[in-house]
Amino acid sequence: MDGQFGWSLYLHIPFCATRCTYCAFNTYTDRHALLDEYVRALCAEIASFGALNRSIHTIYLGGGTPSLLRPFQLEQIISHVLINFTYSPILEITQELNPRDATEEYLHAIRKYVSRISLGMQSVNSSELQMFSRDHEHSHVIQAMKYARQAGFDNINLDLIYGTPSQALDMWRDSLQAALDLDPDHLSAYALSLENGTELKRRVTYKELPLPDPDLAADMYELASEMMEKAGFIQYEISNWAKPGKECLHNIQYWKNLPYLGMGAGAHGYVNQTRTVNVMKPEIYIERLKNPPPNPLPFPQTPATMTSEPIDRQTDMFETIFTGLRLLNEGLSLTAFEQRYGEKLDIKFADEIKRLTRLGLLWQDGDALKLTKSARLISNRVFQEFAIEEEA
Repeated sequence: MDGQFGWSLYLHIPFCATRCTYCAFNTYTDRHALLDEYVRALCAEIASFGALNRSIHTIYLGGGTPSLLRPFQLEQIISHVLINFTYSPILEITQELNPRDATEEYLHAIRKYVSRISLGMQSVNSSELQMFSRDHEHSHVIQAMKYARQAGFDNINLDLIYGTPSQALDMWRDSLQAALDLDPDHLSAYALSLENGTELKRRVTYKELPLPDPDLAADMYELASEMMEKAGFIQYEISNWAKPGKECLHNIQYWKNLPYLGMGAGAHGYVNQTRTVNVMKPEIYIERLKNPPPNPLPFPQTPATMTSEPIDRQTDMFETIFTGLRLLNEGLSLTAFEQRYGEKLDIKFADEIKRLTRLGLLWQDGDALKLTKSARLISNRVFQEFAIEEEA
């Protein structure tokens, strides 16, 4: 279950200059003074895994806004990882960046440690960027792409959001075209989710903004698929497109339901059939790593662990199915499923597979079970067909 090259690491940086109106992540805009202490605590949590001698093949710095890290802080973090883990020769290190932070100087400095960057473009439309409370304009994205190429980055992702209040199909087409014009290596397009506790959810609830139209969002998704395919991108996952060979290895680890360690305040991890969640507040996170318990906690817990939940076989099986089916190009391997669980997928779920195939939602391509094109818009309904009822 270790994957071809081993585990993945997710490192959470929970600080932002401003909070986006759609964001429900564990982030803080008023605690930048903690950044130095936070980096030291993160390094201590990384070191707590040092005795494992495990191999990793991806590192992902997410947030929050990891581009608030100064280059020397980034070097501290990456150095601690490389000292405490063995790693693949094709180690993928991704950092999320706010386009405004991606200056020429910064990009040249981080290129020593980072192999892949992800820029939060979100939209080309100024009114949408204002609605999201983004602190950048599209000119910052253009400049960031230019500087990133000059710094030697050859694996760049752009994030886009669709299905937003008042967004017309032409506005979405403009954002897609603007992104494609920048010639990225990877594109992620996410349908807006109105999360509880977010400013955007509040504004829609109180009718300050219209409720997004799900039928229009479906049209936007299909438009994205058409435009990106025409531009030479492969849709390898429901929300992700890449040029050949530029797929995000870190995200594929998630979609194959393979192990990853989550470190940092509020980070989630999944390893040894156990899901972990760290304490949320940076102050508490820092304090726990400063004053760890005298005896080491059982793996995969660290002093920062808030909850540690064993994942039963049925839950794990269901999660492997629905994450695997999200990989549109590769699909869910019947052989890998049998190797992992000692059961044949096409026998255990024979009725479900037959029914979904008859409905034109699934098809078998050699050793792989895959979603059909018509199933992509209703994929969650397909996944639910495989939900295993708990035995009485």
